[in-house]
Amino acid sequence: MVVLETLMFLPGAGGDTTLWRPVAEGLSHRGPRRFFAWPGFSGAPSDASVRGLDDLAHRVVAEITGPVVLFAQSMGGLIALRAALAVPQQVRALVLSVTSGGIDVGPLGAVDWRAEFAKSNPDVPRWFLDARDDMSERLREIRAPALLLWGDADPISPVAVGRRLAQLLPNSTLVVVPGGTHDLVRERADAVLPHVEQYLRALGPVL
Repeated sequence: MVVLETLMFLPGAGGDTTLWRPVAEGLSHRGPRRFFAWPGFSGAPSDASVRGLDDLAHRVVAEITGPVVLFAQSMGGLIALRAALAVPQQVRALVLSVTSGGIDVGPLGAVDWRAEFAKSNPDVPRWFLDARDDMSERLREIRAPALLLWGDADPISPVAVGRRLAQLLPNSTLVVVPGGTHDLVRERADAVLPHVEQYLRALGPVL
């Protein structure tokens, strides 16, 4: 019997659970899809037990009961990488779109989006805006293959960030989409899909 990975889709700071849907619906992969929402983000009910990124990561890890491929947008990549470190035997692969990946992006030319985001999203938990995690050294421990999706017109997470992550993640591939913005996977799903399709096929069957 062939075991199919679950494709798990994690949103970014905006908590938009629809952002990944154009990609998810376009893939031929027959595994089930699972879309996450973050408590307290984008209208999702808040939860007093969630007080940091580690709490969000624990929630995702608790939902991983078999082999998965984790798709993550922007700040959601921090959660995906934590999950890959926590349950490496079950996270078969990562697809990270314009994520900071827990590295210092300031020297890489990234625009600090937090102040403007806080004005537009006054109900977002403060702990989230204050998070400044540095996972640089731990990223070298992740052996799962990682597909890094970037656009070259994204001031929040410029291509230099993707290049740095490609250096830190031992088994990674960086794809840069011309004209892609921070909403790359929704706006340019047509350009992203062939790369993700090829990537998933190359994983082969679950052993």
